[in-house]
This record gives sequence, structure tokens and C-alpha cells, in this order.
Amino acid sequence: MRSRIIGTGSYAPHKVLTNADLEKIVDTTDQWIVERTGIRERHMASAEEATSDMALAAARRALEMAKVDPAELDLIVLGTITGDLPWPATAALLQGMLGNKRAFAFDVSAACSGSLYALSIADRYVSTGIAKKALVVGAETLTRIVDWQDRNTCILFGDGAGALVLEPSDDAQRGVQSIHLHTDGSQWHILHQPGPGSRNPLTAELLEKRRQYLFMNGREVFKFAVRALEDASREALAANRLSPGDVTHVIAHQANKRILDATLERLGIPASRCWMNLDRYGNTSAASIPMTLDEANRAGRFEPGDTILLMAIGAGMAWGAGVIRW
Repeated sequence: MRSRIIGTGSYAPHKVLTNADLEKIVDTTDQWIVERTGIRERHMASAEEATSDMALAAARRALEMAKVDPAELDLIVLGTITGDLPWPATAALLQGMLGNKRAFAFDVSAACSGSLYALSIADRYVSTGIAKKALVVGAETLTRIVDWQDRNTCILFGDGAGALVLEPSDDAQRGVQSIHLHTDGSQWHILHQPGPGSRNPLTAELLEKRRQYLFMNGREVFKFAVRALEDASREALAANRLSPGDVTHVIAHQANKRILDATLERLGIPASRCWMNLDRYGNTSAASIPMTLDEANRAGRFEPGDTILLMAIGAGMAWGAGVIRW
């Protein structure tokens, strides 16, 4: 048995922050940002919006497409590093907001790979018959944890949410074929949020040193990402007896255009096969893959039987790739 995606949905906040807007905040230019990242604008949650609110909007759109009542869900898995509260899980809040009483719900913390990890977990529950209807969500309010004084990182991130609805399928040629995940904890230091946490509790000193914001060594992340994404993609394709030439579409975490271009070049996959929305949303972390998948789906990009390669990498370092037959 396979799990099959029967509905997709996404949501981006109404407020748009352009590169021109950032020029007024930090020492940067539109040209500098576009050349190095490919980003032209990103969306920013309002003061009244929490991660669960965006997740709810995306989930409702996915459920509507799938023609599934929220009460039917058996499982809710939400990838995020910017949950509403330290605990309980934002997935639990989402379950309550959907009016569902039967699903077991939990969060997955794998940074930008969060929704791929969440999809892998949901796939196992659905394909083994434990869950009949599953909701996978990636949602982030990253603009709340970026340092708006750091021009190297504040230009990169945006807010948003994406969602997928899964159900079982007896057709082995359709649905999720396999997902391959990896972690290298020795590299945690190149991309992380120092505090507050048990290692660096909330203190006046932590706030004074601005350690409540995310930190990234961009050069090291780039080098690691390109190599890891290529290797994971080849692993996923080989596991399904496919080559890069068999890939119809690429749905990738939208981190940086240079990373994606370099990875696609190494794989020998034309850039035209990769749906790109980085220029309009920036890096939305765990929301990226489901938002991109939904956008491509609603644009009519996919045909039955198409081979879709998924890939993502995030802090941890945590990364992976997977193959879906639409």
C-alpha cells in the first residue's frame, strides 16, 4: 500500500516586505540581494497572526481540495521551528482549531526539512494502514526570530504555511514511493538559534548579545547543502531505479537560488523542471516544500504518472530527498 497526496493548500500573509523596504532597514541593496539569493520579496505575518493561524488557513485549503472533513483526520504532523508556544505542540492547537477530536497530533523539529520529515512520518502511518486520512503541515513565522540588524540573514526569510492531505492507495505506481532522510549533528553550529533554551536560558545577557535570533554561517551552509542535496537526490532516485533524466518535476526547499542552481547542475536536471517561487516568498523553512507543491499543483503543472523529486535541507544539519509519482 502507498500513501497518496489528494489535497494541497498554502497560505502567505498579506504583508509583503520587498528588497526596497529592506534597503531602509539595513545596509543592503536590491541588486545585492537578488544576485546572491534570487529573492525579491517575502511575506511577513501580522502582529495578530501566529504560526497556527497560517497552518489553519493552509490546512483548510488542502482539506477543501481533498474533499475531506477535518473531523475525518486520523493524524496531524506539523513541521515547524517557530511554534506558537514552547509547548504544547502547535499541531495540537491546530487540531483544536480544526474541530477534530480523533487525530493524534504532534510537531516535528527539523528546521527547513521539517515538512519532508513530517511527510515521511505520515507516509509510514498511512501506508501501513494505521491512519486513513493524514494532514501534513509546514508552517513558520521566521520573521519573529531573525535579527533585523544582521543584513546577512534578515534578507533571507519569510513567513507562510503549506499543507498536504494523504490517504492510502493500492496503486503501487502512484503516491509516495520513498523518502530518504539524513542528519549530521556535528554541524549543528553552522545554522541554529542560540536561545532561549536549556543551554542558553532567557537572561538579560542573552538579550543584550542578541542571541535570541537565528545564526547562520552562510558559506559553510552553502557548501554542505549542495553536496548533501545531490547525494540524497541520487539515493532517492536509485532506490526507485530512476535516473535524473526520469524526473518530470523538482519540488525543492526554496533556500537560495544559487544552492538550487548548483544542485540541479550537478544532477543534470534542467532548471525548467524545478518550480521556483523563492523570488516571491524567500526562505519559508518547513513551509517551503508544501507551499511550492501546492502552487505548482494549482497551476496545473502535474499530470498523472509524473515523477516528482522532493529535496530539502535545514539546520541540524538535517536533509533528505524523496520520490512521488503523481
